[in-house]
Amino acid sequence: MAEPAADCATLAAAYARGERSPVEQLQAVLAHVARWEPHLAALWAVDADAALAQARASEARWRHGQPLSPLDGVPVTIKENIATAGTPVPLGTAATELLPAPADAPPAARLREAGAVLIGKTTMPDFGMLSSGLSSFHALSRNPWNRGLNPGGSSAGAGAAAAAGYGPLHIGTDIGGSIRLPAAWCGVVGFKPSNGRVPIHPPYLGRVAGPLARSVADVAAAMAVLSRPDERDATRLPWAELPWHEVAATGPGFVRGLRIGLLRDAGWGLAVDAAVAAALDDAAARLRDAGAVVEPLAPFTTTEMAEGIERFWQLRSALDLNALPAARRERVLPFIRAWVAPAAGFDAATAFHGYSQFARLRDAAVGALGAGAARFDYVLSPVSPNGGFPAEWAMPSNDPARAMAHIGFTLPYNASEQPAVAVPTGLMAGGAPTGVQFAGARHDDIGVLRLARAFEQLRGPLPAWPAPPG
Repeated sequence: MAEPAADCATLAAAYARGERSPVEQLQAVLAHVARWEPHLAALWAVDADAALAQARASEARWRHGQPLSPLDGVPVTIKENIATAGTPVPLGTAATELLPAPADAPPAARLREAGAVLIGKTTMPDFGMLSSGLSSFHALSRNPWNRGLNPGGSSAGAGAAAAAGYGPLHIGTDIGGSIRLPAAWCGVVGFKPSNGRVPIHPPYLGRVAGPLARSVADVAAAMAVLSRPDERDATRLPWAELPWHEVAATGPGFVRGLRIGLLRDAGWGLAVDAAVAAALDDAAARLRDAGAVVEPLAPFTTTEMAEGIERFWQLRSALDLNALPAARRERVLPFIRAWVAPAAGFDAATAFHGYSQFARLRDAAVGALGAGAARFDYVLSPVSPNGGFPAEWAMPSNDPARAMAHIGFTLPYNASEQPAVAVPTGLMAGGAPTGVQFAGARHDDIGVLRLARAFEQLRGPLPAWPAPPG
């Protein structure tokens, strides 16, 4: 019987040997989704007929020994703010007009070119501005480990789908932690690549696309496809044939001699929960035991940076909301309207100061790696200071006045354009997942993923994945 969440390498090998077919795999995934989805609400715009047509075409290619890539026939989901031709892009909010997208955005185009089978889009909160599964358009998304808990966001459905086993690959976006936060809270791997590594359209400040999966090897397999060039993104990095295949082959010995900065305090925001701190300290101890040099790293970001960036985002969101007709504006979640409200009093100096904090944060994050003999190769930190929180909440604080208090460890790497990955560490006493984050120098995507892969082996096996009710 086909395993719905079988990893990419296993599927490619089975397809090549004729032991499994893309059609059978898709049918297994769709049956698994049907058992889970009434309880999770992780998907939107599922088109089973179109997916079946893609799977049949893939099956024919494998039968003739002509797959388009190692991802040919692999089931995937894509966050709904990444356009797919013919499907509306609601941006998680009931305020959006549902107009079919004219073309695939770059991540979707690369996956189609590789022969991946798109089973549907994943849910997100209004405008992607919440770390939550709460949306005025989609049903409330829930965490498969505990359906009373939030999957996080804004790649909410992607995190839930990865943990629940809706196929091996799920593509999200990240502007302040929106891949890594749901990855940590759903107990999966989530990778924010270097800005420009994965072409995206439309691009804007700090925004990247990247994969969520149950393993680092699957994340690397996705990156080999997603990172291919697309001229529509003027912010893209120059094309480079990176050795993504080296990630899966990395062993624990990779960490020997590495200098890793241990960041236990973001410098602002929520205090780190005891269970999150314990998971972080355990990860540091395992890396030390394997030969890494792990030393404390002092906080390098400040409340002024965070508050300035928040004011800039509030102003940007206020402009978006004020451009809507009044009736549509009222459909936006009350939490977001309350969060945006202070922007009515902002002046040009406030906006410029806020925008300037991105540069300050970038320089601080890049500089945290140090130089010379004191240089760190990577930074180890929590992903979020907190563990699980109620499914119905908009944020871990559930307070518009403290909306960003949980992103002190993730936001810096969006501003700095550095790669960062969330890796699960296990479950807390109450059953909620936790994880740690590794970040590295700009453009060292391979190194960050190799460190994450080595840590997977040092960490040991995770608990059994959650099963659908009944």
